[in-house]
Amino acid sequence: MGIVSISLNEENIEALDKIQQVYGLGGRSEAVRASIFAAMSAIHEMEGMEGSVEGVLIIVRSNHADPWMIQIQAKYEKYIKTQMHSHLQNHKCLEVMVVSCEAPILSDMLREIQAQGKADYVKFVRS
Repeated sequence: MGIVSISLNEENIEALDKIQQVYGLGGRSEAVRASIFAAMSAIHEMEGMEGSVEGVLIIVRSNHADPWMIQIQAKYEKYIKTQMHSHLQNHKCLEVMVVSCEAPILSDMLREIQAQGKADYVKFVRS
């Protein structure tokens, strides 16, 4: 088994410890492996989509003033059938969109959202 050294901020360490505690894992390494498994499951689900897809995209993000989400929504506006924006506690925002497009377009949109690194939560629920 390989050894990887990573740097984490305090928030990431707390999240890793929470994952370890909630899932009853033996240590941080197991928590990292479980997190990688969860991310890979999401990637496999996304890669497994073919043809026309429709569903609900849910995003929780911080910093209402940052325009990154608006820019992504503008780029993909012809595929967003309905969109709702709501302000949450601690200056967070909830974005809920009904999306209808071909699978590669949805994959591109999800990659762009994840690549920003500014979303606290991203989930696509296929209809």
